[in-house]
Amino acid sequence: MNTAKPQRLLSLDTLRGFDMFWIIGGNHLFYTLSEVSGWGWAEWISMQLEHVEWEGFHAFDLVFPLFMFISGVAIPFSLMSKVAKGVPKKTLIKKVVKRVLILFSFGLIYNGGLSFDFSNLRVASVLGQIGFAYLLATLIVLNTSSFQSRLIWFFGILITYAGLQYLIPVPGFGAGQLTPEGSINGWVDQLFLPGRLHGGTYDPEGILCIFSAAAVTLLGSLAGEILRAKDRTQYGKTILLSVSGLTLLVLGIVIGHWYPVVKSIWTSTFNLMAGGISLLLLSLFYLVIDVWGYQKWTFFFRIIGLNSITIYMAVRIIKFKATSDFMLGGIAGLTGTFEPVVLFAGMITLEWLLLYFLYKKEIFLKV
Repeated sequence: MNTAKPQRLLSLDTLRGFDMFWIIGGNHLFYTLSEVSGWGWAEWISMQLEHVEWEGFHAFDLVFPLFMFISGVAIPFSLMSKVAKGVPKKTLIKKVVKRVLILFSFGLIYNGGLSFDFSNLRVASVLGQIGFAYLLATLIVLNTSSFQSRLIWFFGILITYAGLQYLIPVPGFGAGQLTPEGSINGWVDQLFLPGRLHGGTYDPEGILCIFSAAAVTLLGSLAGEILRAKDRTQYGKTILLSVSGLTLLVLGIVIGHWYPVVKSIWTSTFNLMAGGISLLLLSLFYLVIDVWGYQKWTFFFRIIGLNSITIYMAVRIIKFKATSDFMLGGIAGLTGTFEPVVLFAGMITLEWLLLYFLYKKEIFLKV
């Protein structure tokens, strides 16, 4: 009997780690590099590592939806394979619900829940949205019978969500007001979401945003089905992912002239652009790493990607920057104006060394 474990998609772990790199300090590294060097390319990257104020799209706006997309890619490998082996769907759904509760709890802790200042606690969170969107995507995947029906669900969510934002009137503002004050997202959050709203009148991880973001996770599961398919060649999968990504990206750009791209309220055009770029990145990483076999360079990012939730929580709890300042302050001072760059590089190195230690000890936070 062959008991060998199925080979992991190294491209998926690498892409997840690449995505997390910008969250755990990569953005600050390039901010400071831009400030002290004045190099044009560094300034351009630095600009891309800032969220747009409202309408528009920067590279940093992709970080969160890309992570959700990647979590969706894993669905066919982790859940659909179990269904094929006869595991009851109810059992799988119970596990996913447990995952949601854990992520939601981590989100509350990340937002300061341990201070017990509940009147000012932000209930919505990045981790909570990941969990709930994953649950919705999983329910769709487990209760549909074909790739085509799940694709219909994906576009159905986007169309329905666009209809909500444009057709449902908000008291005092009317319908179709895609503004922080007048959007239906803010109205629903103010009515039903307890605690502090991150955007003041709305929350970018609010109630309706969860339903919209579920489309990105569902799109990831469709990409996972393509990668898992045995009736396509590796190059065929790469081409299909690339063409699909380019198509969604163009759709988002074109429709965005009438229906703005706004990450803060997860407009459907934002999902089209974020989903399209995510597909293009996945196809590129898959081609280079799993098809062409260029894998040595991936180790740095894979270490991060294998314990992504761990490091997300750790950078909130552990003062890596203060430790870097203490340990490398003297050396960094010798570099003159590049001192802050060295200190942020040291911070990222300390974070990575913690993850490497966990990797060597085979300690992984699996949620």
